Amino acid sequence: MFKWLAGYLPRKTEVSRREFRPDLAKLSAILGYRFSDKRLLIRALKHRSFLPQVNEPRVESNERMELLGDSVLGLVVTDALFRQFPQKEEGEITTMKSLLVSRKVLARAARDLNLGRFLLLSESEDHSGGRYRPSILADAFEALIGAIYLDGGLKHARRFVEENLLATMDDTLADEGHRNFKSMLLEYSQSQNMGAPFYNIRSEEGPDHNKIFTVEVKIQNQIVGSGEGNSKKRAEQQAAQHALEQLKK
Repeated sequence: MFKWLAGYLPRKTEVSRREFRPDLAKLSAILGYRFSDKRLLIRALKHRSFLPQVNEPRVESNERMELLGDSVLGLVVTDALFRQFPQKEEGEITTMKSLLVSRKVLARAARDLNLGRFLLLSESEDHSGGRYRPSILADAFEALIGAIYLDGGLKHARRFVEENLLATMDDTLADEGHRNFKSMLLEYSQSQNMGAPFYNIRSEEGPDHNKIFTVEVKIQNQIVGSGEGNSKKRAEQQAAQHALEQLKK
């Protein structure tokens, strides 16, 4: 049944053969899509760490498929937002799109599909938790979209995105826990031809173990927001959120 993976089995390892044989039939059932060309599905599952074990070049990883899937995903999501929110301006649609295609949201969608269990990873990557790593899961989700697009066209890729991402769009947009305000501010400012935001630490107060950072963010040399937090990252996120609120008024 798995002749396509016969050459993938490592010769100098104690890892079982089963570990390198994802159940493609089961995965297809979960995805709700049956591939005509299973090689595309296999490519979408291959993390670059897996390639040295099977003596394949870097180009055989899922990274090229991920690039394609990212573009298809962007088109489908933008089209959906454009149609569903006819009163929203360009910057607002850009902000919503940024959230929906963020790594955190895509990783959650991949986890909902239990995609991690089917990935082709190196033994070390697997043992270090690669099947649960958000970056790997998000990339694999995009690669999967690319594979479906190549196998069945935009119609099937769109349906996959609608069922596995856009079906929960309202909840995702309403959940601030998913938001990366720095990324959203960057995309908004660029969409408005305002240039990139610049973050500056205005002050640090308190002892080393309990510092409070105050950060201001500037666009075109004008302060557009400020924020505080017990880390630079949190203060910057708060400043970006404040800036977005001010700019959209």
